[in-house]
Amino acid sequence: MRIGVLGLGTIASAVVEGIAGDGHDITVSRRGESHAARLSGMFGNVSVADNRQVVEASEVVILGLMAEVAADLLPGLSFRADQQVITLMAGATLEQVADWVAPARASAIVMPFPGIARGGSPIMAQGDMGLLNALFGARNTVYELQDAGEMAAYLAAQAVLSPAVKLVADAAGWLGEHVADPDQGESFLRHLVGSSLEGSDCATLLRALDTPGGYNQRLREHMVQSGMSDALIEGLEKLGGKG
Repeated sequence: MRIGVLGLGTIASAVVEGIAGDGHDITVSRRGESHAARLSGMFGNVSVADNRQVVEASEVVILGLMAEVAADLLPGLSFRADQQVITLMAGATLEQVADWVAPARASAIVMPFPGIARGGSPIMAQGDMGLLNALFGARNTVYELQDAGEMAAYLAAQAVLSPAVKLVADAAGWLGEHVADPDQGESFLRHLVGSSLEGSDCATLLRALDTPGGYNQRLREHMVQSGMSDALIEGLEKLGGKG
């Protein structure tokens, strides 16, 4: 495909890195100059141009802009009816993007993570799944969401990643004070948690870890009684606009 990318921050550049090896002709905007220089240096099929040239050269345009920037920038560009637009913006609905890029088609909202650069990453998506799977599905898992309400809920829930990492980091810090090799201790915990969650759904895994009087049950019960679960749900409700 002939793909253009407007806005080139960390996530948009990871998207480009993840698809550049698939033979697409990719044009990226000068916005995000350091990322543009790095990607064009890494891949012969990635070129750098101004915003107008990016749109002119592309059949699929990926928007890596902030919503407030997009609202000002996009209406001044000349999109075509034969173009499809994929947005990475959390702050704008497909309907809003459709107004900004008319007569092009606002085909999908995609919320990827930096891991898309190497593959094996989850992708939250709403819209044209055929297009999204063609671009990203070979090396990543695309999770189809039904509407803007589901996207908002998923965006709130995915924020559990940072607290989960914090829990592992804190446990690794404690372990590091009691063992000879703190780096190995952290590596062990990351491996333990990642492989366990990858290999089982949560309900099954919790049952397997619920040995009466066992270490896992005792620590979990201590943390739940300390308010961990209540604090998590309260935070999610606030992120989801209900608190």
